[in-house]
Amino acid sequence: MKSFITGLSMFLLTFSALAGTFVETFNGRNLDGWEQLIQSDFEANPDSWEIIDGELQGTNRGGLLRFLTMGDEKWRNYTVEFDVKPLHKHGPGSIGVAARVQGVGGVVGMVGDAPFPLHKDRSHVVCFGGDFHGNKFWVFGSEVNLSLRLKKWSTMKLQVDENVFTFWINGKQVLKAEDQWVNNENALKARGEAFQFRTGGVGVVISSYTARFDNMVITGRDISNQGQFSVTPQAKLATTWGTLKGF
Repeated sequence: MKSFITGLSMFLLTFSALAGTFVETFNGRNLDGWEQLIQSDFEANPDSWEIIDGELQGTNRGGLLRFLTMGDEKWRNYTVEFDVKPLHKHGPGSIGVAARVQGVGGVVGMVGDAPFPLHKDRSHVVCFGGDFHGNKFWVFGSEVNLSLRLKKWSTMKLQVDENVFTFWINGKQVLKAEDQWVNNENALKARGEAFQFRTGGVGVVISSYTARFDNMVITGRDISNQGQFSVTPQAKLATTWGTLKGF
């Protein structure tokens, strides 16, 4: 069930003059408007997303990336934020947030072990752009970091502002990365027009995890106002805007 975030209304009223806000609380019984993207067409069991008790649950027992995405390919600069609770870890893997998703490419901020084990025996956060069907990735930045705690709610946020990507976990900035290829015309041309990562939708990402997602908020000038948080008596513990859920 949904948690009511105290002070959200005041925040949205103040921010609405500058940007639109899209809210998804997964209260519906289906996932209309959402689309699954898997890293390989040969991966088995693609139907791994469902709504349970008003929350989105995704399961991926394999090591490849699995996405659930939505939004407009014309969205450019915005922030996407949501709550996430890892339930089970099936092996080395990660949980993340995707932005500028268009076709089979996009930008991802992830925390965990995969897909780039840059720090042996330690979890990390990484921001990268990818051609997910072609298995081509361009790493924009990475840092050592703690993993998300199993069966505990955390908040994940990714801001995309032109070629700069800022990643937060539980209100703490854990990575700020830059796509430096945009300043190199030859390198950008070699990467291909389809993977410039200038605009696109959003999504959640899992690798070797079963996890719950809830209370997604997308804000930006290109975003239209839609949805609202629900108030329920059997909710998660109420918090103020920006307060941690329990990392």
